Amino acid sequence: MKPSASSEIVARALSLAIHEHRLAPGTKLGEDELGEIYGVSRTIVRSALQSLAHIQLVTIQRNRGAFVAQPSPTEAHEVFEARELLEPRTARSAAQNATAAEIDTLRRHIEDEHAALHANDHGRALHLSGLFHIEIARIAGQATIARFIEALIARSSLIIALYWRRESALCESHAHDALIKAIAEGDGQAAEELMRSHLVDLHTALNLRSVQAAPKSLKEALSP
Repeated sequence: MKPSASSEIVARALSLAIHEHRLAPGTKLGEDELGEIYGVSRTIVRSALQSLAHIQLVTIQRNRGAFVAQPSPTEAHEVFEARELLEPRTARSAAQNATAAEIDTLRRHIEDEHAALHANDHGRALHLSGLFHIEIARIAGQATIARFIEALIARSSLIIALYWRRESALCESHAHDALIKAIAEGDGQAAEELMRSHLVDLHTALNLRSVQAAPKSLKEALSP
């Protein structure tokens, strides 16, 4: 059965909150509290949570309820290793295929990311960084691989929320700027090498021995 429009709206709002790190891994997602926050029924909330569980942003535990997913250290390694295999090749293809309009779109992503960083909104900056990588995969014209990359980036957001130890690496804009330059110049080899180096840097910025506790209440996390 197709989710209702209301459940899709709730799912999108929760997904954004997770990607922007307003909802931390391990946070309990109570149906009653979410229903009160969004002004919808428990049935609609349950449908939204099930759709997020399908894409592994949420885990639903029998007799305990729903929680923001909490990837293990092993999964964290696997996700970044998969990205290191897939994304450099898509960056090469993007450099070979990108139009002027698509390069302008990438530049707007970077401008929005920089604005979020200047506003000290690191969660939003991280979300925009993920969208930048997804856009490169889309430009590459490899739809199947792009879907895999989008799923991996969703998991990466949770992994970074749990295991990030070097926030400054997120704030280093030169990696994305250099990627845009290589793509704009049609330099596939440089784009591939830059993407691989960038992802390895992100991977090494994880501290897989530390797990942060889930913070504030749902109402605080989801308030506009």
